[in-house]
Amino acid sequence: MTTTAEAVDRSTPGSEDRLYPRSDELDYEALLTGPEKDQLRKLRTFLQTEAKPLVADYWSRGEFPSQLIGPMGALDLVTPAALTADGQTPRSLYEGFRNFELARTDASLATWFNGQTGLFRTAITRGGSEEQIQRWLPLVDSFEMKGCFALTEADHGSDIAGGLKTSARREGGRWILNGTKRWIGSAKYADYMAVMARDEADGKVKAFLVKTDAPGVKLTTMPGKISLRMVQNSDIELTDVEVDEDHRLARVDSFADIADMLRAMRSGVAWFAAGVQAGAYEAALDYASERQQFGRPLSGFQLIQEHLVGMLGNLTASLGMVVRLSQQQDVGVYRDRDSALAKAWTCSKMRETVASAREIVGGNGVLIDNDVARFFADAEGIYTYEGTREINTLVVGRAITGRSAFNR
Repeated sequence: MTTTAEAVDRSTPGSEDRLYPRSDELDYEALLTGPEKDQLRKLRTFLQTEAKPLVADYWSRGEFPSQLIGPMGALDLVTPAALTADGQTPRSLYEGFRNFELARTDASLATWFNGQTGLFRTAITRGGSEEQIQRWLPLVDSFEMKGCFALTEADHGSDIAGGLKTSARREGGRWILNGTKRWIGSAKYADYMAVMARDEADGKVKAFLVKTDAPGVKLTTMPGKISLRMVQNSDIELTDVEVDEDHRLARVDSFADIADMLRAMRSGVAWFAAGVQAGAYEAALDYASERQQFGRPLSGFQLIQEHLVGMLGNLTASLGMVVRLSQQQDVGVYRDRDSALAKAWTCSKMRETVASAREIVGGNGVLIDNDVARFFADAEGIYTYEGTREINTLVVGRAITGRSAFNR
């Protein structure tokens, strides 16, 4: 039987050569180079053959398929030779579509991968000295050195800039850390945590690389999650943990330096939101094309088509925003207002899109074997992390009005 999706693909000129003929209506992928597309095809092959068969089962169990960590690192997706000739670095646009491809398959996988290549890697590249970068970055890129980003605390999330309580006290050539962290994704599989702590001497926030098995470190996996269930989030207790001075990230001297990291990383979450929309849209379109009701496919009903068109509109607009954001970043333009706007807006549209997918699939939409159920649930985690809609809205509001609504 020829599905609607297949018919659409054949009617689009050049669609057989495209990565996203169904979900990239305006062909933003045309902005990618041939080598960039080759890398994304390599990632897709791995995701379809190795990851996709596992995700429903592991999501249901609330466990991460750790057997994928080594093979994903071996794909060389971070600084592939084809994209780093003559000392070049991979474009933000490539990294964005890489996040899009991951989230289109599974949001938990995308979150875990970005924890290593986004959060942890950015902590080192923006916070480390040149010597630290040279020492650690090759190990991070090859996944030989696995890490996570430990900023959030139990009582301080949105107000972490002023509320951070984890302390650091210098004693000669070492630091003593005490405090707690919460919601730290993938700490269970990390070798090191990039821990943010407040220096008792000057009150400024510093950053440290702490081994997850160091004396005084206790990790406890958080139970009961209904979203991003494959991501193992941890509560972390730090009790008189000793860290050598050479494991303090040398260029982090205040929370402004942490904010610089977050500004660079927030755009990745906006790409996730677009990718989740693509995954939900494609799954819903496939279902509507195959599911028979009242003697014909669901895709032939007006209300179903209305949902599908609304989803595609949300996805297309989201892609337009994140593509332009990445283009700006590729020429060195990083502004809080831009990444905050993209994160807040695309995540709001993501919520609408996965709700429509859930509507189309009906009762079957609550079954874990149906991809729509995972996208529907996982959208809630992405909607909140890297800044809630309210906080990102206030970041943009402050920029456009010149007035801060954070403090009264």
